[in-house]
Amino acid sequence: MSQRELLISERRNLLGQADQLESEANAIVENSEMGDVQFDDEGGEGDTMVVERERDLTLSASARQTVEEIDEALKRLETGDYGYSSRSGLPIPRERLKAIPWTTELVVERAGGIGSY
Repeated sequence: MSQRELLISERRNLLGQADQLESEANAIVENSEMGDVQFDDEGGEGDTMVVERERDLTLSASARQTVEEIDEALKRLETGDYGYSSRSGLPIPRERLKAIPWTTELVVERAGGIGSY
C-alpha cells in the first residue's frame, strides 16, 4: 500500500470514528432530555453521562485534528515535501513515517531533546 493510500485509509477511518463519537455524545444528551436518568444531589448517573459525553467530544475533536494533519500530509505528497521535517528540512526516517504517516517532525524535534531545531 502506498503512503497516499495509507493516509487516505486512515483519514476515512478517523472520520468514521469522529462521526460515531459525536453521534454517541448526541444520544447521551437526547436520553437525558427524555428524563430516563434521575439526577441526585450526590452525583451518580448524571455525572457519568456528562463525563462520557465530554470524553466522546474530546476524542472526536482529536480525530478531526488528525484528519487535518493527514490532509496536510497529502498536500506535502503532491508538492514533494512529504517525508521531510517541516522544522529542519531533514529526511524523516521511514520507520517513523510508517508509525505516524502524517508526521512533520523528527522524533528529536518533537521531543525537544538534544539537537532539536
